[in-house]
Amino acid sequence: MKVEVLYRPSYATAHVTLAGGEKIQVESGAMVGMSPGMQMETEARGGLLKSIARSMFAQESFFINTYTSMQDDDNILLAPPLSGDIVVVELDGDPLLVQSGSYLASSEGVEVDTTWTGAKTFFGSEGLIMLKVSGSGTLLMSSYGAIHEVELGDGEKYVVDTGHLVSFEEQMDYQVKKVAGWKSTLFSGEGLVAELTGPGKLTLQTRSQDSFLSWLIPRLPKPSSSSHSGN
Repeated sequence: MKVEVLYRPSYATAHVTLAGGEKIQVESGAMVGMSPGMQMETEARGGLLKSIARSMFAQESFFINTYTSMQDDDNILLAPPLSGDIVVVELDGDPLLVQSGSYLASSEGVEVDTTWTGAKTFFGSEGLIMLKVSGSGTLLMSSYGAIHEVELGDGEKYVVDTGHLVSFEEQMDYQVKKVAGWKSTLFSGEGLVAELTGPGKLTLQTRSQDSFLSWLIPRLPKPSSSSHSGN
């Protein structure tokens, strides 16, 4: 599998070239275009119950699409729903925790499981819900905005707004907490944060979908009262 990321960082698209018989698992709705010979199979990832959990708790689609190349050099174009970047990660047995919504695609040999970190992380739409990605192979992650990497040394800490967190290595310790007091959390415009402790690497996205929606929704036109009069 060869991956070339085009048009980054604002409107990134992944151009994936496959060998004959090679497969790629793709998040539902991410396919932009493909070679005519590619075959697609849609299935519930990990069985019905795991797929329901993935859809409900991780805000991921219920189904996953598997594309199979019928000949060498078949290719597929992939893109996330929001404008931003795509990063390619080569996994070699070390698990990675990926924010729900950032998983885009992966090669055979990569397993994606829904995990959650306890009730304390479920706070509004920015609860820290992660997917555990493990195995060996190629992983494609997307971001809203550009990707920013942070490398932490042993014992070094870094605080991240949960709406901007894309991924971090499994061995890193982390704690989800309020920015300050509840008053600051509710009125400062900042939600919960994750404090991560190294060693390890984490990636951030420079925009937050929740922050954008908080800005957009109050500005949307409201229906007029006449539309509800029934006349």
